[in-house]
Amino acid sequence: MQTQQQLNYERIASAIRFIKENRREQPKLEEVAEHVHMSPYHFQRTFQEWAGTSPKHFLQYLNVEYAKRILQETHASLFDTACEVGLSGTGRLYDLFVNIEGMTPGEYKNGGENLAIHYSFAESPFGEIFVASTDKGICCLEFTDNHPVSIDNLKRKFPNAKYKQIVDELQQNALFIFTQDWSKLKEIKLHLKGTDFQLKVWEALLKIPMGGLTTYGDIAAGINHPKAFRAVGTAVGENPVALLIPCHRVIRSTGELGNYHWGDVRKTAIIGWEAARKEQSNFNF
Repeated sequence: MQTQQQLNYERIASAIRFIKENRREQPKLEEVAEHVHMSPYHFQRTFQEWAGTSPKHFLQYLNVEYAKRILQETHASLFDTACEVGLSGTGRLYDLFVNIEGMTPGEYKNGGENLAIHYSFAESPFGEIFVASTDKGICCLEFTDNHPVSIDNLKRKFPNAKYKQIVDELQQNALFIFTQDWSKLKEIKLHLKGTDFQLKVWEALLKIPMGGLTTYGDIAAGINHPKAFRAVGTAVGENPVALLIPCHRVIRSTGELGNYHWGDVRKTAIIGWEAARKEQSNFNF
């Protein structure tokens, strides 16, 4: 049965899709509300509750000009902290330490034979989440529309692991990113299966501050592979941990938001949601 939170996200996602498709006409609040079968008052109130800001302020973060401005603002300082141990950014999420511990060669070879993997499903503002963990950290966090498919995909990565559907503390800590009580966030660790190049790209993604955006070319330059922007794009697309490793903050050099593994509408919504959380400002539509 669909929850109210899921229903609200679907309505907001539909509204964002409608606005993107009709950007040149700059649809009014009434038009967008009608498209999602809500009254203007109810739509604005629901949007305010979902995003923490008004539709007008939220949508300011979704246009190309805003993306270009943020890109210019973050370009110079994106990798200033690349040599630091750990991670301490300006965003609230990045006040905590996120540690990537790559799989060992043995774990690659035996398909996770000695791994015990816990997994569960949870709600988020952007749809249902599938999250899995080992005793070392989160190994998967993704949006899901199909429980069996998500489980099968994970089992293909670790065919010999032992699986159990259970919510553990590692998963709970990771899912606190969707709440506003950031004081409850404890140390989050990631246990990821990736090549050396992929791990370098994923570590670089962690340097992007909340509310900031960067390009594939900037990521490539930051890991000392300036010509490898296409390979960077592939590694970004293979990120197994949504949101914790913010691949949604990487856009095209033109300022366009570009594609996203879990859907461009969801990417648009996440960028706007983060910007609204950062600003925490209220405006009238």
